[in-house]
Formats: sequence, structure tokens, C-alpha cells
Amino acid sequence: MDNMAKHHPDLIMCLKTKGLGIGKLCKNCSGKCPICDSYSKPFILVRICKSCFFGSLKLRCIICGSEGFSDAYYCKECVILEKDRDGCPRIINIGSSRSDLFYEKKKYNFKNSN
Repeated sequence: MDNMAKHHPDLIMCLKTKGLGIGKLCKNCSGKCPICDSYSKPFILVRICKSCFFGSLKLRCIICGSEGFSDAYYCKECVILEKDRDGCPRIINIGSSRSDLFYEKKKYNFKNSN
């Protein structure tokens, strides 16, 4: 249960050893702590691993994957509880609800060629 986002149990975090890359957040997620989803007291800059900082991923939001806008910060409470030392906080899967929606749309848009 430690490698899941707090409010979304189907989202899994990367948790590899952190590197020098700085995590980004989109306009919708800006100001949010990537661990606990709170909007209070930004404290320490978020560092992500090499594989999550490779290519176009370094410009993407670490929570939702959309275009990055601002730097990500851990909140003071997560730093005090040492949750910032767990590893890379990037969400690596899209969640079962979004993938189910994709296949439902695909199922209903299927047309028979007969």
C-alpha cells in the first residue's frame, strides 16, 4: 500500500532511486503535493529518477501526465514524516478507470464490415 497515491488506490508510483531531474506539475495540479495531494506549505523540490526524466517525460506533469507548467514541491508534513525519501513520486500507470473507459469507447465504436 506504500507505493500508491493517497486518494487513488489504483495509481502506482515509480519509487525508483531519485536522480537530479526536477518534477513538473500542470496547471490543474500546480501547488499540489505529489504524495498527499494537499495544497499547503510547499517545502522541498521534487526530484525524479532518470527513466522518468528521459525524453519528453521531463516536460510532463508527474501526477496526470499533461504538459508541465511549474516545479513540484513536497509539503512540509511529508518532509517531516520522511515520505519524500521513498523514491520517485511519478505516477506510472493511468489507472483502471481511464483504461476501462478507453476500451468501452472502442467496444461501442466497433463497426462490422459485412
